[in-house]
Amino acid sequence: MSTFMLKNSTLKFTPVNNVFIEKHMTKARGEFVKVYLLMLKYSISGELGVNCTILASSLNLLESDIMNALNYWNDEGVIKITPIDNMGNFNIEFLDLNEDENLEDTKVSLLDELNNNAIKDMLQEIEKLLGRPLSPKEMSTYISWQNDLNFSLEMTLLLIQYCISKGKTDYRYFEKVALSWFDANIKNIDEAQLYIKKHEDKWVKYRKILTYLGIKDGEIMKPQEDMLNKWVNQYNFSLELIFKACDICFERLNRADFKYIDGILNSWFKDNIKTLTDVATKDNKKPNYKKHNSFNNKNSTFNNFEQREYDFDALERKLLGWDKND
Repeated sequence: MSTFMLKNSTLKFTPVNNVFIEKHMTKARGEFVKVYLLMLKYSISGELGVNCTILASSLNLLESDIMNALNYWNDEGVIKITPIDNMGNFNIEFLDLNEDENLEDTKVSLLDELNNNAIKDMLQEIEKLLGRPLSPKEMSTYISWQNDLNFSLEMTLLLIQYCISKGKTDYRYFEKVALSWFDANIKNIDEAQLYIKKHEDKWVKYRKILTYLGIKDGEIMKPQEDMLNKWVNQYNFSLELIFKACDICFERLNRADFKYIDGILNSWFKDNIKTLTDVATKDNKKPNYKKHNSFNNKNSTFNNFEQREYDFDALERKLLGWDKND
């Protein structure tokens, strides 16, 4: 029986759907677009899979950037990510990109909502803040907060102003903040302003610590944020005391390490250390083994031991057998 081997000819180019270019690419971060295009190229060329490390190295990004990009495109409905196992492996499926199937329904609902002058004014104000037109999806999202989250139009506008002031302009980020406000049971504009003030006061200290460590606040993850919260709010440590722990970490490891710093501060909290003076006092109480070494101590038991005296000449004669000739 004959076997016929077929030589596959892969495309020398990667076709990109115009819907992606027009609807998704323009509002996405540059590194996210690079990840999408490279993954699409691998998919079109028939690659069975690709390692996250290879992607990160090829694009000069962090592996966390790769996962952030893929999660972003998954949320956008551009790809579908399905976990294969518990080891961090996934199936990636590139979805067909057509004009939104629900666009007509969205248009109809938006037309109804835009008859409300207050809503229309709010959306126009958001467009001014962002410096660009809003997509139908963005409009629907902001309008839905009235019913889903019980937000007033003023709260919605305040939330977006707050996010933009932090340099965030992605509507998915707006959604996350809106949900956090809802979970915090914020019901009116006064509670929202108070929440912003408390949150900003907290982050002022966080940013000072991160700056001291040479880390940008956008680069930290939830466990690190929890440690910052513990040091500042639970332990009530001053910034100068936290900086001292950072200095010790630098001296011993020559780098910033959250877990190491956390270990130092946990120890200080248990020992009720609250000031730099307390730290110095604790260091002075540490035993100095050079001073207290028993071999250097004139009054030690070893030096007080009454040593025996020996007749070494007699011992030598006995060892050599000369004593028998005497």
